[in-house]
Amino acid sequence: MSARLDPVELRLLLGALRSACEEMGAVLVRSAHSANIKERRDCSTALFDRHGQLVAQAEHIPVHLGAMPAAVAAVIAERPGPGEVWILNDPYRGGTHLPDITAVAPVYAADGELLGFAAARAHHADVGGPYPGSMPALSRTLAEEGVVIPPLRVAGPGGIDEQRLAALLRAMRRPRERRADFTAQIACVRHGAAALRALAERVGRDRLERAFADVLDYAERRTRAGIARLGDGVRTARDFLEAPEGDIELALRATVRGDELELDFSGSAAQHEGNLNCPFAVTLSAAWFAVRVLTDPDAPASAGALRPVRVIAPEGSILNARPPAAVAAGNVETSSRVADLVLRAFGRALGQGTMNNLTLGNDDFAYYETLGGGQGACPDRDGPSAVHVSMSNTLNTPVEALEAEFPLRCVRYAVRRGSGGAGRWRGGDGVVRELEALAPMRFALITERRRHRPPGAAGGAPGAPGRNLLNGRELPPKASGELRPGDRLRVETPGGGGYGRPAQQR
Repeated sequence: MSARLDPVELRLLLGALRSACEEMGAVLVRSAHSANIKERRDCSTALFDRHGQLVAQAEHIPVHLGAMPAAVAAVIAERPGPGEVWILNDPYRGGTHLPDITAVAPVYAADGELLGFAAARAHHADVGGPYPGSMPALSRTLAEEGVVIPPLRVAGPGGIDEQRLAALLRAMRRPRERRADFTAQIACVRHGAAALRALAERVGRDRLERAFADVLDYAERRTRAGIARLGDGVRTARDFLEAPEGDIELALRATVRGDELELDFSGSAAQHEGNLNCPFAVTLSAAWFAVRVLTDPDAPASAGALRPVRVIAPEGSILNARPPAAVAAGNVETSSRVADLVLRAFGRALGQGTMNNLTLGNDDFAYYETLGGGQGACPDRDGPSAVHVSMSNTLNTPVEALEAEFPLRCVRYAVRRGSGGAGRWRGGDGVVRELEALAPMRFALITERRRHRPPGAAGGAPGAPGRNLLNGRELPPKASGELRPGDRLRVETPGGGGYGRPAQQR
């Protein structure tokens, strides 16, 4: 391998890699058919070196990106060939939950040498199972959540394997829309592969390999410096998940030693009989996201930034579940609580701590959305209102798109004024979203922070808890049922915690 790149060349090549990831995302969003991808942008893209190490990513969904290396590793084990595209969603082989399907394309040079991998993960509006939208609130096994896809080759040099793809689509609702989204993902990773090949041809294979190594080392140095600024010592935090049968406790012991950080979740609950379980890849993803927030958010988001961090979660616990445990809520809600624990241990006010997952559907449509809320206040400013917090970075579905495509009417969509926690700096406010059904359909709600308010910090007050209501009647945090035409489902999302004592208010 050649000598290290000078700082200017490193920044230029890092910019080229990031740009390729952003272009991949644009291809996916503009080619997809489902509102979940084209409107909410519930998708993520990244590039990996030939060893499967993350070297660059677009600024997409944190819970997708941190878990994607495990999916790439699962595909590498299958020895993918030139021109192939593989997909998977198995949570115990690198997936997160079943609607999140990852596409991976190996990138080969013209002479057959492996350069790296392009990957894209997208939340599909339906992947089968008994519940439209494949996000049941009360599932207990993976079989109730949809089709489990192990690493599967769906395209080769000659094009898409229509027979294999058709077999998958028969198990899913709205197969034409599903096929369009799969095709968009395949186009996305092929675009990324072409961009990486072009970069190798422009700068030379040796310089590209050097750039990969230098990006990882640079990210590691910056993260180590950020960890060292936190100060040596042990911090602890405890919090709860709101299961239907009662609260489930999670615990963290965070230890800083110089420029290294250990996050030990050994005090957390055992594997859950419901669907709040996390595959270990999701726990890693959430922990790594919080570390980036605490240390150096501008360091290159790559495998190098993760080298100084050790994450411990005993196998068989809720944060390192064994198959075939259900995981639909673990990816969206438990991941949020993992991030909260790390942030709370280091004195941060917390945001809403939930994605407020709402799924609606029948045999003719499936609609899924996550809702923004209040972010926790910072030590020097108020928290933003009505934003996606922590492990989610999606957009909302515009009312116009929702009403044009689905048998739904948006009755109210507004900021939930006053829901942020008081303090020297106020937490952000949540939102109110109320939908009216125009046809018979089923609904599922997977939410958190309905019983436990998002905590403030340094004397700041907690944010208001969220509420779910059906025709004015309050529902529990996890709920499902039937809607008739005219029924109204209302979600009031939590506010963020405040920072500093209110008496010190500006």
